[in-house]
Amino acid sequence: MKGVGFLVAFVLLALASKLASASDPSPLQDFCVAVNDAKDGVFVNGKLCKDPKLAVPEDFFLQGLNIPGNTSNPVGSMVTPANVQQIPGLNTLGISLVRIDYAPYGGLNPPHTHPRATEILVVVEGTLYVGFVTSNPENRLFTKVLYPGDVFVFPVGLIHFQFNIGHTNAVAFAGLSSQNPGVITIANAVFGSDPAINPDVLAKAFQLDKNIVKQLQSQFWWDNN
Repeated sequence: MKGVGFLVAFVLLALASKLASASDPSPLQDFCVAVNDAKDGVFVNGKLCKDPKLAVPEDFFLQGLNIPGNTSNPVGSMVTPANVQQIPGLNTLGISLVRIDYAPYGGLNPPHTHPRATEILVVVEGTLYVGFVTSNPENRLFTKVLYPGDVFVFPVGLIHFQFNIGHTNAVAFAGLSSQNPGVITIANAVFGSDPAINPDVLAKAFQLDKNIVKQLQSQFWWDNN
Protein backbone atom coordinates (compact mmCIF):
# COMPACT_ATOMS: atom_id res chain seq x y z
CA MET A 1 0.00 0.00 0.00
CA LYS A 2 2.91 2.33 0.72
CA GLY A 3 4.10 1.74 -2.83
CA VAL A 4 0.66 2.63 -4.24
CA GLY A 5 0.49 5.76 -2.10
CA PHE A 6 3.92 6.84 -3.31
CA LEU A 7 2.89 6.25 -6.93
CA VAL A 8 -0.29 8.33 -6.51
CA ALA A 9 1.68 11.15 -4.87
CA PHE A 10 4.22 11.04 -7.69
CA VAL A 11 1.52 11.23 -10.38
CA LEU A 12 -0.19 14.17 -8.64
CA LEU A 13 3.14 15.98 -8.34
CA ALA A 14 3.84 15.40 -12.04
CA LEU A 15 0.40 16.75 -12.99
CA ALA A 16 0.85 19.79 -10.76
CA SER A 17 4.23 20.48 -12.34
CA LYS A 18 2.71 20.25 -15.82
CA LEU A 19 -0.11 22.65 -14.90
CA ALA A 20 2.35 25.06 -13.33
CA SER A 21 4.32 25.19 -16.58
CA ALA A 22 1.24 26.08 -18.65
CA SER A 23 1.78 29.82 -18.20
CA ASP A 24 4.71 32.20 -17.88
CA PRO A 25 7.12 31.00 -15.16
CA SER A 26 7.12 32.80 -11.85
CA PRO A 27 10.04 35.23 -11.45
CA LEU A 28 12.94 34.12 -9.31
CA GLN A 29 13.85 37.66 -8.30
CA ASP A 30 12.22 41.11 -7.97
CA PHE A 31 12.58 41.80 -11.69
CA CYS A 32 14.58 40.66 -14.70
CA VAL A 33 14.98 43.48 -17.25
CA ALA A 34 15.49 41.88 -20.65
CA VAL A 35 18.63 42.57 -22.68
CA ASN A 36 19.46 41.42 -26.20
CA ASP A 37 23.24 41.31 -25.94
CA ALA A 38 24.64 38.27 -24.13
CA LYS A 39 27.67 40.17 -22.87
CA ASP A 40 25.37 42.46 -20.88
CA GLY A 41 23.41 39.59 -19.32
CA VAL A 42 24.08 38.47 -15.77
CA PHE A 43 21.06 36.41 -14.73
CA VAL A 44 19.01 34.06 -16.87
CA ASN A 45 15.27 33.84 -16.20
CA GLY A 46 13.27 33.40 -19.41
CA LYS A 47 15.55 35.84 -21.22
CA LEU A 48 18.96 37.19 -20.51
CA CYS A 49 18.56 39.75 -17.77
CA LYS A 50 20.25 43.00 -16.99
CA ASP A 51 22.10 43.19 -13.70
CA PRO A 52 19.40 44.54 -11.32
CA LYS A 53 21.89 47.13 -10.07
CA LEU A 54 21.94 48.63 -13.57
CA ALA A 55 18.15 48.81 -13.98
CA VAL A 56 16.66 52.27 -14.55
CA PRO A 57 13.08 53.62 -14.45
CA GLU A 58 12.96 53.66 -18.27
CA ASP A 59 13.15 49.85 -18.23
CA PHE A 60 9.63 49.86 -16.77
CA PHE A 61 8.18 52.78 -18.74
CA LEU A 62 6.38 53.34 -22.04
CA GLN A 63 4.58 56.42 -23.30
CA GLY A 64 2.24 56.95 -26.21
CA LEU A 65 -0.79 54.75 -25.51
CA ASN A 66 -2.87 57.93 -25.50
CA ILE A 67 -2.14 58.32 -29.23
CA PRO A 68 -4.78 56.78 -31.55
CA GLY A 69 -3.53 54.04 -33.85
CA ASN A 70 -3.82 54.37 -37.62
CA THR A 71 -6.87 52.37 -38.75
CA SER A 72 -6.41 53.13 -42.45
CA ASN A 73 -5.85 49.52 -43.44
CA PRO A 74 -7.96 46.70 -44.94
CA VAL A 75 -9.40 45.55 -41.58
CA GLY A 76 -9.87 49.04 -40.10
CA SER A 77 -8.11 48.46 -36.80
CA MET A 78 -4.72 48.93 -35.17
CA VAL A 79 -3.23 47.15 -32.17
CA THR A 80 -0.57 49.06 -30.22
CA PRO A 81 1.29 46.66 -27.89
CA ALA A 82 2.98 47.21 -24.56
CA ASN A 83 4.76 43.91 -24.00
CA VAL A 84 8.30 42.83 -23.22
CA GLN A 85 9.48 44.08 -26.61
CA GLN A 86 8.49 47.64 -25.69
CA ILE A 87 8.99 47.42 -21.90
CA PRO A 88 11.97 45.18 -21.08
CA GLY A 89 11.08 45.32 -17.37
CA LEU A 90 8.06 43.11 -18.11
CA ASN A 91 10.37 40.13 -18.63
CA THR A 92 9.23 37.20 -16.42
CA LEU A 93 6.34 39.22 -14.92
CA GLY A 94 3.65 37.41 -16.91
CA ILE A 95 1.59 40.42 -18.01
CA SER A 96 1.25 42.86 -20.91
CA LEU A 97 -1.17 45.40 -22.37
CA VAL A 98 -2.48 46.52 -25.76
CA ARG A 99 -4.47 49.48 -27.04
CA ILE A 100 -6.85 48.67 -29.91
CA ASP A 101 -8.33 51.32 -32.20
CA TYR A 102 -11.24 50.58 -34.53
CA ALA A 103 -12.48 52.60 -37.50
CA PRO A 104 -16.19 53.60 -37.55
CA TYR A 105 -18.66 50.86 -38.45
CA GLY A 106 -16.67 47.92 -39.75
CA GLY A 107 -13.39 48.31 -37.89
CA LEU A 108 -12.39 44.73 -37.11
CA ASN A 109 -9.77 43.03 -34.99
CA PRO A 110 -10.08 39.83 -37.04
CA PRO A 111 -10.42 36.32 -35.62
CA HIS A 112 -7.17 35.39 -33.92
CA THR A 113 -5.72 33.54 -30.94
CA HIS A 114 -3.11 34.24 -28.28
CA PRO A 115 -1.32 30.92 -27.73
CA ARG A 116 0.18 31.99 -24.41
CA ALA A 117 -2.36 34.30 -22.77
CA THR A 118 -5.87 34.92 -21.52
CA GLU A 119 -7.12 38.40 -22.47
CA ILE A 120 -9.36 40.78 -20.52
CA LEU A 121 -10.67 43.69 -22.58
CA VAL A 122 -12.33 46.94 -21.50
CA VAL A 123 -14.07 49.31 -23.92
CA VAL A 124 -13.20 52.98 -23.49
CA GLU A 125 -15.02 54.47 -26.49
CA GLY A 126 -17.59 53.18 -28.97
CA THR A 127 -19.62 50.01 -29.30
CA LEU A 128 -18.04 46.63 -30.02
CA TYR A 129 -19.50 43.27 -30.96
CA VAL A 130 -17.06 40.72 -29.50
CA GLY A 131 -16.89 36.98 -29.16
CA PHE A 132 -14.91 33.78 -28.91
CA VAL A 133 -15.39 30.19 -30.09
CA THR A 134 -14.73 27.16 -27.90
CA SER A 135 -12.63 24.19 -28.99
CA ASN A 136 -13.84 21.11 -30.89
CA PRO A 137 -16.25 19.44 -30.99
CA GLU A 138 -18.72 22.01 -29.62
CA ASN A 139 -17.29 25.13 -31.34
CA ARG A 140 -19.72 27.12 -29.22
CA LEU A 141 -19.86 30.86 -29.91
CA PHE A 142 -19.97 33.30 -26.97
CA THR A 143 -20.78 36.88 -28.01
CA LYS A 144 -21.67 40.19 -26.41
CA VAL A 145 -22.18 43.81 -27.44
CA LEU A 146 -19.94 46.02 -25.31
CA TYR A 147 -20.28 49.69 -24.43
CA PRO A 148 -17.83 52.04 -22.67
CA GLY A 149 -16.88 50.58 -19.31
CA ASP A 150 -17.88 47.03 -20.24
CA VAL A 151 -15.37 44.20 -19.79
CA PHE A 152 -15.07 40.85 -21.58
CA VAL A 153 -12.67 37.91 -21.16
CA PHE A 154 -11.18 35.78 -23.95
CA PRO A 155 -9.80 32.48 -22.58
CA VAL A 156 -6.25 31.49 -23.50
CA GLY A 157 -5.80 29.95 -26.94
CA LEU A 158 -9.40 30.38 -28.15
CA ILE A 159 -10.26 32.14 -31.41
CA HIS A 160 -11.79 35.56 -30.72
CA PHE A 161 -12.57 38.88 -32.41
CA GLN A 162 -13.89 42.43 -31.93
CA PHE A 163 -16.00 44.36 -34.46
CA ASN A 164 -17.00 48.02 -34.28
CA ILE A 165 -20.76 48.22 -34.86
CA GLY A 166 -20.96 51.91 -33.93
CA HIS A 167 -20.76 54.87 -36.27
CA THR A 168 -17.83 56.48 -34.46
CA ASN A 169 -14.28 55.42 -33.65
CA ALA A 170 -13.93 52.82 -30.93
CA VAL A 171 -11.09 52.29 -28.46
CA ALA A 172 -10.37 49.39 -26.12
CA PHE A 173 -7.54 48.36 -23.84
CA ALA A 174 -6.72 44.74 -23.05
CA GLY A 175 -4.54 43.07 -20.46
CA LEU A 176 -2.91 39.73 -21.32
CA SER A 177 -1.51 37.13 -18.96
CA SER A 178 1.90 36.88 -20.61
CA GLN A 179 4.84 39.19 -21.17
CA ASN A 180 4.75 37.99 -24.80
CA PRO A 181 1.31 36.50 -25.54
CA GLY A 182 1.86 35.92 -29.25
CA VAL A 183 -0.88 36.30 -31.85
CA ILE A 184 -2.05 34.08 -34.70
CA THR A 185 -4.46 35.82 -37.06
CA ILE A 186 -6.43 32.95 -38.56
CA ALA A 187 -6.91 34.20 -42.12
CA ASN A 188 -3.32 35.43 -42.42
CA ALA A 189 -1.88 32.19 -41.04
CA VAL A 190 -4.00 29.92 -43.23
CA PHE A 191 -3.97 31.84 -46.51
CA GLY A 192 -0.80 33.89 -46.07
CA SER A 193 1.69 31.31 -44.78
CA ASP A 194 5.20 31.35 -46.22
CA PRO A 195 5.60 29.07 -48.06
CA ALA A 196 1.97 28.70 -49.04
CA ILE A 197 -0.07 25.69 -47.90
CA ASN A 198 -0.92 23.36 -50.75
CA PRO A 199 -4.21 24.71 -52.25
CA ASP A 200 -5.62 21.18 -52.39
CA VAL A 201 -5.39 21.00 -48.60
CA LEU A 202 -7.26 24.26 -48.09
CA ALA A 203 -9.81 23.54 -50.81
CA LYS A 204 -10.80 20.33 -49.06
CA ALA A 205 -10.65 21.78 -45.54
CA PHE A 206 -12.85 24.79 -46.40
CA GLN A 207 -14.91 23.03 -49.08
CA LEU A 208 -13.95 25.71 -51.61
CA ASP A 209 -13.05 25.68 -55.28
CA LYS A 210 -9.27 25.45 -55.68
CA ASN A 211 -9.20 28.65 -57.77
CA ILE A 212 -10.88 30.58 -54.94
CA VAL A 213 -8.23 29.28 -52.54
CA LYS A 214 -5.47 30.43 -54.89
CA GLN A 215 -7.09 33.85 -55.15
CA LEU A 216 -7.26 34.16 -51.36
CA GLN A 217 -3.67 33.00 -51.02
CA SER A 218 -2.44 35.56 -53.51
CA GLN A 219 -4.23 38.34 -51.62
CA PHE A 220 -3.05 37.35 -48.14
CA TRP A 221 0.46 36.41 -49.22
CA TRP A 222 0.82 39.88 -50.74
CA ASP A 223 -0.49 41.49 -47.55
CA ASN A 224 1.91 39.50 -45.35
CA ASN A 225 5.05 39.88 -47.46
